[in-house]
Amino acid sequence: MNEEGLKVLIVDDMHESITSLFENAGFVPDYRPLIRPEEVREIIHEYHGLVIRSKMSVDRELIDRAVNLKFVARAGAGLDKVDYTYVSSKGIKLINAPEGNRDALAEHTVGMLLTIFNKLNTGTEEVKSGVWNREANRGWELMGRTVGVYGYGYMGAAFAQRLKGFSCRVVAYDKYKSGFSTDYLEEVSLQEFFDEVEILSIHVPLTSETRFLFDEKYFARFKNLKFLLNTSRGEVVKLSAVNDLLKRGVLLGAGLDVLENEKLDKLTEAQRADFEELISYPNVILTPHVAGWTFESYRKINEVLIRKLQAGDLAQLS
Repeated sequence: MNEEGLKVLIVDDMHESITSLFENAGFVPDYRPLIRPEEVREIIHEYHGLVIRSKMSVDRELIDRAVNLKFVARAGAGLDKVDYTYVSSKGIKLINAPEGNRDALAEHTVGMLLTIFNKLNTGTEEVKSGVWNREANRGWELMGRTVGVYGYGYMGAAFAQRLKGFSCRVVAYDKYKSGFSTDYLEEVSLQEFFDEVEILSIHVPLTSETRFLFDEKYFARFKNLKFLLNTSRGEVVKLSAVNDLLKRGVLLGAGLDVLENEKLDKLTEAQRADFEELISYPNVILTPHVAGWTFESYRKINEVLIRKLQAGDLAQLS
């Protein structure tokens, strides 16, 4: 995309490299991380590009006001806050950067898994409290287990690759992809996935199809599920269903980087009850939506966006 001189509005906090990268690529960046969504709507007609993270939704109202907009760039992977169908219908390019944080997310997911397996969280807290209980903190080995990757985009593929050295079996299912088996990963049917997976790691975007896909009914289809990891989007998994599996002892551990509602001060009564139950389980690891958020990925996301803008690549849901 040879679009020199285009004005670009950047509305979220970004790595400090963002301004110079855009300038060096011939754009005119306007970095305004403190701008409010209502202010963006008032001035968006002046810009040719919009760069977002998670501050605001790119909906029909905004797009209709953005009469000069040529592209929307999402600094990250998820596009659930973008009406990408309407954006595309207006001839506006949509770009995201899953390549920028896939390595960070993959490492974080492995870290959560090993923490659960080796009870690193409970062991640390007990020793700090003066308790030396070896038997209660006996862990499991990953070797020989079947790990299931649900959704084989950039994130799922990066996670699967990190498991190569653990001598475990890695299988993957993706509704919209096929022919992706490798020397360390086996593509399987959905039924095989349900029958064989012990460790489930979810890597799908949030769409109307995946919203609360993993509920009580869907989890019941898994025959051998013992561990759950979710580093995708919180609304893909129903917390009440996770609590039910933990309560019944079906799940031996869970690692969640995302929740249904991540604004913990604004939970509904039902959400508060689910959250309070979830945090009561010592075999649950929780992190604040940081799986893909490292010092390195913060910079790499910018670099990916610039590279794609210059190449004219369209975004892919991954």
